[in-house]
Amino acid sequence: MDNDRAEGSMKNVKGRIKEGLGKALGDSKMEAEGKMDKAEGKIQNTVGGIKDSLRKNP
Repeated sequence: MDNDRAEGSMKNVKGRIKEGLGKALGDSKMEAEGKMDKAEGKIQNTVGGIKDSLRKNP
């Protein structure tokens, strides 16, 4: 598994937690940061998946 996939998954989880806390606390800035972290994590995870595919199918 590519390192980008692991890091992307962690950013996604971090973003979900941050977004949830932002909603619970009524902190719109934290909620927005969580959404951005989630999106960044998804993109990084996708890039890692592409790298894995390229390594398996040269």
